[in-house]
Amino acid sequence: MDQPLLNRLSAWGCCSCSTLKAWLPILTWLPRYKLKWLQMDLLAGLTVGLTTVPQALAYAEVAGLPVQYGLYSAFMGGFIYTLLGTSKDVTLGPTAIMSLLCFSVVGGQPHRAVLLSLLCGLIQAGMALLRLGFLLDFISFPVIKGFTCAAAVTIGFGQVKNILGLQGVPHEFFLEVYYTFSKIPEARTGDVVLGLLCLAVLIMLLVMKESLGAEGASTCPAVARKLVWTVATVRNALVVVASSFVAFSWNAYGHPVFTVTGETSRGLPPFRPPPTSDTTANGTVVSFGEIVEDFGGALAVIPFMGLLESIAIAKAFASQNDYRIDANQELLAIGVTNIMGSFVSAYPVTGSFGRTAVNSQTGVCTPAGGIVTSVVVLLSLAFLMPAFYYIPKASLAAVIICAVAPMVDYRVIAKMWKIRKLDLLPFVVTFLMSFWQVQYGIVGGVAVSGALLLYNTARPPIKVSDHGVLVVELGSGLSFPATEYLSHIIHTQALQACPPRSVVLDCHHVSVIDYTVISELSDLLRQFRLREVRLVFCRLELSVLEVLLAADLQGFSYKDSVEAALQSESASLNTDQ
Repeated sequence: MDQPLLNRLSAWGCCSCSTLKAWLPILTWLPRYKLKWLQMDLLAGLTVGLTTVPQALAYAEVAGLPVQYGLYSAFMGGFIYTLLGTSKDVTLGPTAIMSLLCFSVVGGQPHRAVLLSLLCGLIQAGMALLRLGFLLDFISFPVIKGFTCAAAVTIGFGQVKNILGLQGVPHEFFLEVYYTFSKIPEARTGDVVLGLLCLAVLIMLLVMKESLGAEGASTCPAVARKLVWTVATVRNALVVVASSFVAFSWNAYGHPVFTVTGETSRGLPPFRPPPTSDTTANGTVVSFGEIVEDFGGALAVIPFMGLLESIAIAKAFASQNDYRIDANQELLAIGVTNIMGSFVSAYPVTGSFGRTAVNSQTGVCTPAGGIVTSVVVLLSLAFLMPAFYYIPKASLAAVIICAVAPMVDYRVIAKMWKIRKLDLLPFVVTFLMSFWQVQYGIVGGVAVSGALLLYNTARPPIKVSDHGVLVVELGSGLSFPATEYLSHIIHTQALQACPPRSVVLDCHHVSVIDYTVISELSDLLRQFRLREVRLVFCRLELSVLEVLLAADLQGFSYKDSVEAALQSESASLNTDQ
């Protein structure tokens, strides 16, 4: 075999190997996996698993689905992300925000929730293959914060009825507020006492965990600190288990004073394709096309929010733990998780900040910790489903309220007010509209942010100074929406002055120029010639200068610096006089 052919095969092999590692990140870390990592991954996976099970049950309530669907949605992510994920810390599964979005679209219909997972996964995976991750950059931070604050308020208040043990409260936010307060006299004493007690215990354990990092905590024995940290980390599981024993005990003595979860499907979900049609209560068959039409704009909002939440979490922990992630590969991991999850009756999932934080703090070394978490969930499905009958809804409500409370970040309002008051506009629009419909809030906020972005593009900062001739300095780039604004300023301050004045146009911030700008500059040069004054360009980027020279503008004059342009104009004016 000749050497050139060998070289080509060698190059192809190297390229294919690197490509394969890019698509399957597990091939990068698995060959160098160490035995000491296994202990940390097992510990982290078990800890996260004990956090995931109660949260998954609780979030299914938020999505309006039977509680087992939370567990159905909680195990596929661990297996898929181990193969495709680029962050060692991220855990995929049901979250409060995705559960709320799911409920707002499918209204608690399991078949449609599963189909929604498939469609979201296909969209997310398609975006990854087309490298469209940059689209997430168009959702601004005020929009994200406005949405998360509104979602936290909506989710948290939605659990008040379970704390009070109320029945027949509608899910629409404003009606929910009205009926919750009007039905307070119907509150069940057992649910109220248990719910408040669970809240108190969860808050106490959280405060104890946070105090471990405070000054003076180092005086505590190491064993005590470790015990407190462990108990506080798995606080959700402990509270749910303890309250379930209480509910079981009261029921055993013939006093069912708590509202419990009730009968749930037992065993693992069947592996089957998601349903592509639905049947209404009166027997009418709803086709796939009609279901997709009912989903409407949610098929854009939910995949985007899922990607945004997960990638933001992955970037935050990658920065904290000194490694990098591949955003498009993260899109692929989430997309494939949702696609495969739909085959085991899962609804849409994304990265969880709380469980990712637990994973990182426990010292996980590789994404393999997710496999242990998934095994814990599968074991719960296989053997513990009968015990879930006695889980009080008040305890799950307490878990949810404590999980979403930190999302209400009121301090961000003061920060935006200090930095840029105009950012409060998309925040407020998103926040308020999200109480009407969650997806409308996101769309409204993005629209307002887009309008502000377009306004800044159309009205760039322009500084005008008088140095014998006018110096017009562009504070940012120049694109076609800004040409009319620039032309207006030059006309009013130079061409319409008496007598007309020459202008030096400082373009050192202009890096791109388009045909509309060329046309407007050509017209300005003509106007200046008619009035026998000059328009001189200075400090142009080489690429922009080449375009202007290629356009062959009549009367075009360029100088390397403002000083040279001013001297040129002054000399020209003296000659004319």
